[in-house]
Amino acid sequence: MTAISETMNCIEISEPGGPEMLIPGTRPVPEPAAGEVLIKVEAAGVNRPDCIQRQGHYAPPEGVTDIPGLEVAGTIAAIGKDAGAWKTGDKVCALVAGGGYADFVAAPALQCLPIPGDLDMVEAAALPETFFTVWSNVFERAHLQPGEAFLVHGGSSGIGTTAIQIASKLGSRVITTAGSAEKCKVCLELGAERAVNYKEEDFVEAAKDFTSGRGVDVILDMVGGDYIPRNIKALGPDGRHVSIAFLCGSKVEVNFMPVMLKRLTMTGSTLRPQPIEQKGKIANVLIEKVWPLIAAGDIRPVIHATFPLNDATEAHRLMESSQHIGKIMLVP
Repeated sequence: MTAISETMNCIEISEPGGPEMLIPGTRPVPEPAAGEVLIKVEAAGVNRPDCIQRQGHYAPPEGVTDIPGLEVAGTIAAIGKDAGAWKTGDKVCALVAGGGYADFVAAPALQCLPIPGDLDMVEAAALPETFFTVWSNVFERAHLQPGEAFLVHGGSSGIGTTAIQIASKLGSRVITTAGSAEKCKVCLELGAERAVNYKEEDFVEAAKDFTSGRGVDVILDMVGGDYIPRNIKALGPDGRHVSIAFLCGSKVEVNFMPVMLKRLTMTGSTLRPQPIEQKGKIANVLIEKVWPLIAAGDIRPVIHATFPLNDATEAHRLMESSQHIGKIMLVP
């Protein structure tokens, strides 16, 4: 039985700004509402949206805690009404809309998943945000198929390392971009057939070469800005472009004539505001189609560094430096 105190340690955002605005705090332990479970957090993931929230540009949905953190792993300590088959003591990882940087977090039962294979808690906590995001965008929105060519930007990021592994294991041909020879090498080891150092090579020409001039079928883009018109050039007929972030800005001038001529689909999404029921459907598909690959050792989260919870400031500094490969984690 997990002991539950009245208060818990957490990380708060004192005011919008840089990583130094993350400060240790104390809050009451949340009570699980109907359809929720209370998780004793043993590890939490750090994601780019956490940094954007800290900067004041990505507010949590109405009714969600202002404590950052979108994914955790741990032990179920208490169960709310109508929370399904979960029971206290179960080990889970979970997608949450906020609150992960804490000793305890209330999570929708539908967004909790069993820990696959022999993953430890840090590895398990690295799964939800990136795996939900990649699956919903690449396979549900863009309908990537076996044999198709898939370009993922930021291949050494948490999203990128996840996308490369899932797509390659499910039979797609993967080309990716990264910012150094070391990062490109890791991408190739994870299953990419081609890794483009975008500082030295034009990814549009590389994508054309990779596909014998046709262009790729799907692009997962988190860069935005001037990448968007270049992505349009890199796509082949009936290609699909999915935006999930805009590190270089969301506003850009685009010639839509190639979109018409090549019959392209331009789409995108954010995960956090989606209904719990929709996230629950994604969780069920992941358990069916991806969790067996993790349990078999075919897919493994890439962990770059783990910090104590109170060092969240340093974790955010590392995230924003873009020097990492894979995931950055926090341990209460």
